[in-house]
Amino acid sequence: MITAKLTEYIDSLKYDLLPNNVVNKAKQCFIDFLGVSLRGSMTESGEAIKSIINTNNESTVIGDGKSSILEAGLANGVFAHSLDLDDGHRKAQLHPGACVIPAALSLCEARNKTGKELIESIVVGYQVAIVLGILVNPEHRSRGFHSTGTCGTLGAAAAACKSIDLDKIKISNALGLAGTQAAGLLISDHSGSMGKHLHTGRAAQSGILSSLLAENGFTGSKTILEGDEGFISSMTGINTRDRNMELLMDKFRILEVYFKIYPFCRHLHSSIDALLFIANQEKLAPNEIEEIRVNTYKIAAEHDNYHPMSSEALKQSLPISMAVALYNNYKGSDNLLEFNHHLDNLDNEIIDLSQKIKIEIDEEYDEKYPQTRSSRVLIKTKKIMKEKIVHLPLGEPENPLTKSDIYRKFLKLNPEVDDNVLKIVENMDSYNNINNFMDDLNSFL
Repeated sequence: MITAKLTEYIDSLKYDLLPNNVVNKAKQCFIDFLGVSLRGSMTESGEAIKSIINTNNESTVIGDGKSSILEAGLANGVFAHSLDLDDGHRKAQLHPGACVIPAALSLCEARNKTGKELIESIVVGYQVAIVLGILVNPEHRSRGFHSTGTCGTLGAAAAACKSIDLDKIKISNALGLAGTQAAGLLISDHSGSMGKHLHTGRAAQSGILSSLLAENGFTGSKTILEGDEGFISSMTGINTRDRNMELLMDKFRILEVYFKIYPFCRHLHSSIDALLFIANQEKLAPNEIEEIRVNTYKIAAEHDNYHPMSSEALKQSLPISMAVALYNNYKGSDNLLEFNHHLDNLDNEIIDLSQKIKIEIDEEYDEKYPQTRSSRVLIKTKKIMKEKIVHLPLGEPENPLTKSDIYRKFLKLNPEVDDNVLKIVENMDSYNNINNFMDDLNSFL
């Protein structure tokens, strides 16, 4: 039984069982989350969330004091996803950190947990979210569900349960409550709305709520995942006997998480990497380009909105994002920081260049997705015709960012923040009380 297996995993995992590389990856995920959330708290959706939450002394709202456990989880989850710069997992097709870390952090801080217990909770939450994402996809996504909001809710619940030391009966109840709250529709993403940001905030908040209710005797279905009317049957239609849970659970999935360097949907990154490789190698000016051809897998190719009507929609547009990235690169701007693309500020040159980009589905690349996220980009000018293929964008574990790269990302997003923050996170597991850890962090944020 899937729910029972996840319950056992959540209950049994301990910090002392974690290899050093897993602990280090959890710290990197936290640093990435913190940097993205701090800057994300200043976005339009971040400001909207801050306007409706109440002051409370339980849990930190990144960059904005403290609030209740539930509201801090909601706010930090929204902040973490609002820039499209948060971590993800390509096979699970979701963003775990933006759901899991807010849930773990809010409860660990409110309950005076240790740094080691926070790391435990993060690793457990990532594991559950990612395993479920792999288990239910691609069928789940094909039905229009955003796995970050759905599977992320159960990952957040797992992290929350670990944070408050629930026993197996209560963990099972919490998963049952989380599964019945799991939500998130891709139309929110692809229509260019802020509903995408709400998916992560609500996933974190629902995970916290599920654990607190279960702690106080509130019951949930014990077969929420595998039951005839449960999560998997209702939201995928697959037969779980075709998926091997033992193989899915046989490694620490947090090690497979990627980090982003462009504030655009991950499906666009291979094309951007290929484009910038050619442009830098040939020292191309944008006005030299006559045509750009992109051959990529189906999901990426479907991000073909040439006329986005919102900043959020722009981040889902392959042609516009490629044009923006090329112009930023040519002008010496940092693509990492160009995250507030207001449509009235788009240069005519960017719009004109985007119209020169032709996108086609490559069936071979589509068959290999999600093992790879391949894109072939061909640039034609009057003088040259150059092609570059990228199978995995920068930031994947097979093509990783270094720890220094992740630190650099944090500081570029938050140049006013003292780099002592990074040292504090590096020593997270030495703290006997997360309140002290957050006090030290907040003194620099």
